[in-house]
Amino acid sequence: MLGIGFDISPISHEFDDEIQSRIDNKTKPLGALGELEFLAKQIARVLGKDKPKISNPKLLVFAADHGIAAAGVSIAPSEVTTQMVMNFINGGAAINVFCRQVGFELEVIDCGILQPLEGVEGIIDQRLGAGTAPIHRQAAMTLGAVKQGMEMARARIEHHHQLGCNLIALGEMGIGNTTSAAAIMACIMEMDSIDCVGRGTGIDAATLKRKQMLVEQALHVHESELADPFNILACLGGFEIVQMTGAMLAAAERGMLVVIDGFIATAAAMVAVKINPNVRGYMIFGHQSDERGHCLMMEHLHARPLLKLDMRLGEGTGAALALPMIQAAAGFYNEMASFSDAGIEI
Repeated sequence: MLGIGFDISPISHEFDDEIQSRIDNKTKPLGALGELEFLAKQIARVLGKDKPKISNPKLLVFAADHGIAAAGVSIAPSEVTTQMVMNFINGGAAINVFCRQVGFELEVIDCGILQPLEGVEGIIDQRLGAGTAPIHRQAAMTLGAVKQGMEMARARIEHHHQLGCNLIALGEMGIGNTTSAAAIMACIMEMDSIDCVGRGTGIDAATLKRKQMLVEQALHVHESELADPFNILACLGGFEIVQMTGAMLAAAERGMLVVIDGFIATAAAMVAVKINPNVRGYMIFGHQSDERGHCLMMEHLHARPLLKLDMRLGEGTGAALALPMIQAAAGFYNEMASFSDAGIEI
């Protein structure tokens, strides 16, 4: 498949009973820490049952433009992608604030915004082009671009892995990318576009109807090419969605935890699972977006979101806000006394 594969070990359940016993014997009633207990079990499965530690967490924001934006599917023009990327670089966006607050190191990756930001420090150049082609008329990109994007993402993950990172969170920026994500959702879940296409950044009813029509048109145009996940990316994806997909697979290949943000990142996660189902066990879903269809995506992936705050901003904001919960889950698993440690008889 494209000459690129990901050797991802399935999550081992060998020590599940031991992990569960450690959780159950902490100084608390059974199940009293709720979702944090499920999260701690997943962390221990991925990072090891003995003192699993979150090390050097990184949040990567992948940015790119979409040809479909010119058809009027957003409240903002494509130029806003570049403007927001500069806002990330200058530290003024919501994701910057949240990353500073929770201790995430933020990295911004240009996967293919309209205009390259030459000479601007603080941005990683992994450009696959100057925006995709409009998916309702032709394929978003070539299969060669999909392969190149996967290889670039893998190299970036390897860079962070070598620096001791064992948790990667993923966010995105790209005007028009909820349209691409909705098309991917409709394709993979075999659903009507009306159930997948939402209001994105806050479009009106007429724009929503046009957006739904364009997704239907895209699915019809590419109908014969959508059996393979790499072709799904080539026909319907975005440069940032391709690289997020590759990053998820590469991180799982290296035994890292992968924190998924909202609707667009979850579309990438759905493609990643189609490429290699073993990746699913490494994924933590930061939050459930307010975007239409995201809850259905989560059900499809049997995912349990850590947060539901009615957010629909993207950028990785939901993934960032999940980090303290992930650290708390690892913390109680490692540091909370057992009944025997505390001398408590029950």
